[in-house]
Amino acid sequence: MEKLVIPALWIAWVVLWTILARGAKKTQWRESIRSRLSYMVPGVVGVVSLSLSAPPDQFWFRPFLPWTPAFYWGGVALMLAGFAITVWARRHLGANWSATVTVKQGHELITDGPYRLVRHPIYSGLLLACLGSALPREDPRAVAALALLLLSFLRKALIEEGRMVATFGDAYRAYRRRTRAIIPFLL
Repeated sequence: MEKLVIPALWIAWVVLWTILARGAKKTQWRESIRSRLSYMVPGVVGVVSLSLSAPPDQFWFRPFLPWTPAFYWGGVALMLAGFAITVWARRHLGANWSATVTVKQGHELITDGPYRLVRHPIYSGLLLACLGSALPREDPRAVAALALLLLSFLRKALIEEGRMVATFGDAYRAYRRRTRAIIPFLL
């Protein structure tokens, strides 16, 4: 039963995320497929890597720490915190949200709420939720998956930021100077 908590939480989050997608503004500009693939491929590899199970006698799946309930439930707590951040950011972003890099009709630059802490709080929350998913695994594959996910989010953030500068100019540049990208005070 315990092994089902993490997948069940991810499923619940995906359902909520899908419901929250309703009411987005119409798209004015959309990134190319090539651009999208540049961050989606490492992201998908990271997610698949994090979610696969395999025999423990393989190096990538051999735990480097002993499993404890504290790691598992600590991971669940991190996931819940990450999900809360994503929902807070998504609700605050409102109709400007899109799963891909787009500019919406009437797009607004959002710099308050969670966006006053970091420029990409949805990525921050997802990374925290993925860290929570990885923590109970305690194996090298989980670390590699997290690194791929971080690279994927950084790549997507770079593409988004180029588009935001093109759309909002100096207002976005000023926002970028005063606000970290994904991790407050660090990155």
